Amino acid sequence: MRDELVRRRRWLTDAQFLDLVAAANMIPGPNSTEMALHVGRVRGGGWGLVVAGAAFIVPAALLTGALAWAYVTFGALPEVRWLLYGVRPVMLAIVVHAVFGLSRSALTDPWRIGLAVAVAGANALGGNEIVLLFGGALVMAAVASARGAMRAVEPVSLLTLAAIFLKIGATLYGSGYVLLSYLRGDLVERTGWLSDAQLLDSIVAGQATPGPVLSTATFIGYVLAGPAGAAVATVAIFLPAFLFVALSGPLVARARRSPVLSAAMDGAVVASLALIAVVAVELARAAVVDPLTVVVLGIAVLLLALTRMNAAWLVGAGALTGLVTGAIAR
Repeated sequence: MRDELVRRRRWLTDAQFLDLVAAANMIPGPNSTEMALHVGRVRGGGWGLVVAGAAFIVPAALLTGALAWAYVTFGALPEVRWLLYGVRPVMLAIVVHAVFGLSRSALTDPWRIGLAVAVAGANALGGNEIVLLFGGALVMAAVASARGAMRAVEPVSLLTLAAIFLKIGATLYGSGYVLLSYLRGDLVERTGWLSDAQLLDSIVAGQATPGPVLSTATFIGYVLAGPAGAAVATVAIFLPAFLFVALSGPLVARARRSPVLSAAMDGAVVASLALIAVVAVELARAAVVDPLTVVVLGIAVLLLALTRMNAAWLVGAGALTGLVTGAIAR
C-alpha cells in the first residue's frame, strides 16, 4: 500500500499514511482492509470507502472461494507449499522496505525512538500487541501533557455462521493471523463444525491467495454451507470494518488539531511501526529457510530500494520462483 499510494501515486504523505495505520490498529477488525477503507474514504468520501473496500475484498474472496470449491470437490487443497516458498521472502522484503521508509516520518526524536525500541522489545518477549499499542498512545499523550490490553456438534446454520463472523469482525484486533485463535474457539471447540486439520487448511487458503487473510472466512463458509455460506461469512466478517472506519475516519483529522490527542496519535504510530518491525522478524523465521530464499529476499530488497518497480510484480516473480523450484524438486 505504501509503495502504491505514497511512492507511486502520491495520494498520501508518509505522515498521513502512518496516521491511518495507527487509526486502523486502534479499532477492531482486519487492519489491511481498514487501511483500504480509510484511503477510500480520504480520497472519495463515503462512496470511496465502499468502492475501495469492495475492490480490496472481492478478488481475494473469489480466489479463496475457488480454492474452497477445489477443496470440497477433490478433498484436498491444490499444492501451495512451493508457491508460498517463493512468495514469503518477497513479502518480507516489502515489509522491511516499508518499515525503513516509514521510520523517517515516525521516529523523529529520541522519545519516539526509545518508545519504538521498548514496544518492539516487549512484543518480542511476548507482550500483547493491543496493550502495547494503546500503551504507546498513552505514553506519548502523557509526555505531551507534561510538556504543556468436549463439545457438542451443532447443525450448521447460516444465521449462526453470520453471528460468528460478525463477532470476529467486530472484535478482532491486530494482525489477521490472530484470526486462527478466534476461529478455533468458535468453529472447532464450541460448534464442532471444523476439525483442526480443516481449520489449518482454511488458514493456508487465506494465505495462499492475494488480499486480506480474513478471506479465510470465504473458504470456511463454502466448506460449511456452499456458495451461500461463503457469501454470508465474507459479508459478516468484513461488514464491521466498513462501519468502524466510516465512524472513526473523520476523527483522525480532528485529533491532529489537539496537542494531547495528536501526541497520542504519534504514540500509536510509533507503536504500530515497532509492531510491524517485530512481525518482519517473525516472518523472517518462516520465509528465509535456505540459500535460495536468502537470494530472493536480497534481490527483492535491492529492487524495492533502487527502483520504482511495483511490488505486485515482485510477488508474482517470487511465486513463479517457488513453483519452478517445486517442479525441479519433484
